[in-house]
Amino acid sequence: MKRGTRPWKMVRVEDKHFYEEEDEVAEEYPLTIVINGEEFATMVCTPMDLKELVVGFIASEGVIRTVHDLKDLTIDEDRGFAYVETKKDLKLKEFNTKRWIGSCCGKSRSFYFQNDASTARTVMDIYKICPDECMRVMAEFQNQSQMFKQTGGVHQAALAGGGEISVQFADIGRHNALDKLFGYLLLNNVENKKRIVIFSGRISSEVLLKVSKMRVGCLLSKSAPTNLALELARDLNITAVGFVRGNRMNIYTHPERIDLTEKGGADRERKGS
Repeated sequence: MKRGTRPWKMVRVEDKHFYEEEDEVAEEYPLTIVINGEEFATMVCTPMDLKELVVGFIASEGVIRTVHDLKDLTIDEDRGFAYVETKKDLKLKEFNTKRWIGSCCGKSRSFYFQNDASTARTVMDIYKICPDECMRVMAEFQNQSQMFKQTGGVHQAALAGGGEISVQFADIGRHNALDKLFGYLLLNNVENKKRIVIFSGRISSEVLLKVSKMRVGCLLSKSAPTNLALELARDLNITAVGFVRGNRMNIYTHPERIDLTEKGGADRERKGS
């Protein structure tokens, strides 16, 4: 397995002085997914956790629903190909084949909603999370982001429950990081009840829909949301929490999952007085 970062010699300039140093930079790796002998998509990713990435991506695209739909999955890391065989014959034209998925950009809105309307799920899980737990797992999430600390060039996605992070993935593509997490959940049959997805990037509509497909009811991010993401979160019954930084956070949708009975209630009374 590739390491995900590469050393690179550079010149650092600081206070009118310069130094020759070696830096760690994030590695970009093209991976082409072939399904039942047909090229489906080529994505640019971090060459780690590729099995999880492929499974999560094709599940997010609606190609499979569970790992039981797979007949075989082989990854040729040297050539940059993932070969997928499904148990059922598929009409891949329905999924808009032979696409290039860049490391920073998602698909167009029209294609996104056309293919995702059938796979997005309203989350029915009902549970309570205290604000301190949200802030604690976000702090742990950032502390564990080793590749980001090394390179400053990757996104992170994690799953938390019971006040602790259970698994965390990194990738140069923000959607890839979430697909790796989704793939891990499917491959390991992980319980998604009373769980939190933690994400390093902004909460976009694409990010929100990926979380809905994981059927997790709460999404935390240190960044901002978009209006379309919040409309989807409201409709799909997902608690979207942004700007989770230090002892602050903004709850944008379904605040009933966040336990505000003590401190939150006092704050509301104080602001309204």
